[in-house]
Amino acid sequence: MSAYVIAQIDIIDPDLFKKYGEQVSTVVQRYGGRYIVRGGSMDNMEGALARGRLVVIEFESQEAAKRWYTSPEYAPLIELRQKASQGEVVIVEGLG
Repeated sequence: MSAYVIAQIDIIDPDLFKKYGEQVSTVVQRYGGRYIVRGGSMDNMEGALARGRLVVIEFESQEAAKRWYTSPEYAPLIELRQKASQGEVVIVEGLG
């Protein structure tokens, strides 16, 4: 069953975040992930979003998403992202 990594973030250091962005796609792809949403324009239709940037990455399963997130390749990028932004990251199971 597919799973999605959903991140809501506010970028606090654009230059540092750019370095993260230049490296993360390769690691996502290596672990079978694909971006569904990666920032971009948003139209807020109801309520207030907690953060200014939204990212959704699809994986084949929760296990695959967790393998990516806990991988040795992604570990230094987590540190980089956390220095460059504030936010929340969740892994959620998809439908079927």
